Amino acid sequence: MLKLKEESATFYSSTVLAGYVTGVPAWDGPLVVAAGTLREGRIDIAHYTVLHEAGGYELIVPKGEYTLFAFGDANGNLTLDPGEPVGVCAMAPVRASGSGSQVSLDVVISNAPQSTIAPGTAVAARVPATPHSTQVGAIMALDDPLFSAQAGQRGYWAPVDFFREVGGNIYFLEEYDARKTPVLFVHGAAGSPQDWRYFLAHLDRSRYQPWIFHYPSGASLDSMSYLLYWKLSNLQRRYHYDKLYLTAHSMGGLVVRSFLSDYGDQFPAATLFVSLSTPWGGDALADQGIAYSPAVVPSWRDVRANGRFVQTLFRKPLPRELDYYLMFGHGGRYSLLRPASNDGVITLASQLRADAQAEARRVFGYDAGHVGILSSPEVFAQYAALLRAADQRGGDAPAAGKGKLRVTIAAQPGAAPASAPVLVLQPLDAARERIVVPVGARDSGRELGPFPPGAYQVSLLARGFRSTPAAVPVHIGPGAIPELAFALAPQGTLSGYIGAEATSADNPAGSLRAERRGIVIESIVLASASERREIRPTGDTGDRTLEAYQAGQDHLFKTFFSFVGLAEGNYELTVNVAGYAPYRHTYRVLPGQPGFLTAIDLGPPR
Repeated sequence: MLKLKEESATFYSSTVLAGYVTGVPAWDGPLVVAAGTLREGRIDIAHYTVLHEAGGYELIVPKGEYTLFAFGDANGNLTLDPGEPVGVCAMAPVRASGSGSQVSLDVVISNAPQSTIAPGTAVAARVPATPHSTQVGAIMALDDPLFSAQAGQRGYWAPVDFFREVGGNIYFLEEYDARKTPVLFVHGAAGSPQDWRYFLAHLDRSRYQPWIFHYPSGASLDSMSYLLYWKLSNLQRRYHYDKLYLTAHSMGGLVVRSFLSDYGDQFPAATLFVSLSTPWGGDALADQGIAYSPAVVPSWRDVRANGRFVQTLFRKPLPRELDYYLMFGHGGRYSLLRPASNDGVITLASQLRADAQAEARRVFGYDAGHVGILSSPEVFAQYAALLRAADQRGGDAPAAGKGKLRVTIAAQPGAAPASAPVLVLQPLDAARERIVVPVGARDSGRELGPFPPGAYQVSLLARGFRSTPAAVPVHIGPGAIPELAFALAPQGTLSGYIGAEATSADNPAGSLRAERRGIVIESIVLASASERREIRPTGDTGDRTLEAYQAGQDHLFKTFFSFVGLAEGNYELTVNVAGYAPYRHTYRVLPGQPGFLTAIDLGPPR
């Protein structure tokens, strides 16, 4: 209990830092990413992580100011040796608030000398016997101790320690194969990847490739939902998969449902979701644990029946193109803790919440226990049938009518974007949804797609850059493959939003802070020694943020603002909100850097 109390306090006073490491195209070896504090010429490391290849990273640090850096680690000694590429995040110092997440902290490594991090800098006193990558797609064996039941228990009772040492990641059991459909498995509370042993042993590996989301299940579900989004986004940038099936057990279903609710429209590849024994209505025992336990597991706050997470989980519908199936168990017996019908852990009333049943295509019940449902031949036989049905629906789609694009991306020498740009396909048919595809340097000149047929305006957006042309009209269909070319030039940008009033429990480590509601913005002013910009609310009900950025226009939507086309220099930002003291702060703008701010806190009411 003392350890749990310490873990909980640390979790609610930490910030997760996230971004991309890019640069040195010839470098394909492991990298180290670290955050530390400079003291008298040396750097004290707060947290570090190892990536098996360039891409996304995550670090967790207490409140404070940090130098964030990355370097290639050819020999795996966790030390910057002469000749290894290195880079420092341009947004220095990185200020961690002690809650939530700070994203877009991108690092470009290069072979150029770098004064802040000197050769010989080590991030750890000793090198682990078995190096471990937190980059998505790391290949692991199912029998690895990291996937054991003991590891799952540790992720539940000590989520911060687990995240610092192991991270949270989507692992592969085999090399990526574009011919096979990815099936993502998500375990539940105190669970581990080995919970899926029966499913993985019987999965048709000639048709499907299993991906496993292994995460500290004691952490808040908002945080793990955003982590799942971040990891899948990285995989989408890396592989451009066009089909994805999601399978979740117990509390993992809550994580997946939250992810699909908030971010599912960005993943049209996700077409199937199957949940097993998920407590859709929460768990009354979590309410009792919070009320009476001297220490609280953070995820208890989300699983409690009357908590905010459970009560708002169905506020948004699932994506229209996704098929959802609900599987539940009723093999539990009466006990003092579970007097109602149950599967041994979760009550039927919770598993069969009306909201969940209403959005399910079908509901399947089994005389199985909470854990036993994962090793039931009857359950898996039905699950395999659902996979085949999803394959058939995909095969019935007018795939022959779909088409592809070939996009060439050019950037000025030494001025490539730190983070991956996104290709935006805006259908001219207003009834259809926008398609957003992350792309990277390796995608330049490659075919992308397939995309639904039709007429589009296609644009390329990269934070801190201006794209030429701004947009290109394209017709996509079978036959010819349109070829597009975009050139990127650095520009200064500054953007941010006003954050909601939030306690540490409302915005725990790894979660995204919501925007402020119920306020009236009068104006937002950005001024330097040579220019002054001002934006005011326009009354637009539709979000034109992407279109405004594409057109080189300053923009305000709700509480989010963006200034573009800025020269390098120092700018004073003033945010005027009715009834509040003005927010004023000076920021350094550098062309080619994202210039994305964390949530702004308003001053005291007037």
